[in-house]
Amino acid sequence: MKTLILNGSPRINGDTSSIIDKITEKIGGEYRIVDAYRCNISPCIDCRYCWKNNGCAINDEMQDIYVYIQECDNILIASPLYFSELTGKLLDVGSRLQTYFCAKFFRKEEPILKSKKGAVILVGGGDGHIDKAYSTACTLLHHMNCYNIHEPVYSHNTNERPAIDDEKMFIGLHSVLNFFTEK
Repeated sequence: MKTLILNGSPRINGDTSSIIDKITEKIGGEYRIVDAYRCNISPCIDCRYCWKNNGCAINDEMQDIYVYIQECDNILIASPLYFSELTGKLLDVGSRLQTYFCAKFFRKEEPILKSKKGAVILVGGGDGHIDKAYSTACTLLHHMNCYNIHEPVYSHNTNERPAIDDEKMFIGLHSVLNFFTEK
């Protein structure tokens, strides 16, 4: 089993990272973490290379991620909530999935043949509105051929209690781990 984890947090030891650490302790199999704030991945520049060509014209770390997306079984998007949305840097990485959209809708190709399971973990100290961020994450997951997506797992009171201490988060993490490993 291979799992791609997209980490949208700017904080190395923050709530999102602590949740990812808990998952990687127990996930089994191989995993790869893409840290949106520390990776060498530029956002899409709308050069339109992918309108007619497979892949992306930008030669950066995303080239390796495209390979891993093809191979993996599960994809997890984990992000803090900023104004009830995924973080900007995570959206920068997500913008590079434009190549899959163009393959499907312009070139009439199936860019990713292997279907995957997906999950979304959201943390924040805000108002608890996760619908917009979850919808965006599901759109990104769909472009990576994830249509079997776990219900969102979230903690929205992190200003007062770390996400790792949130019982609802703890139950959700175990549910995601079971979801990823079940046949």
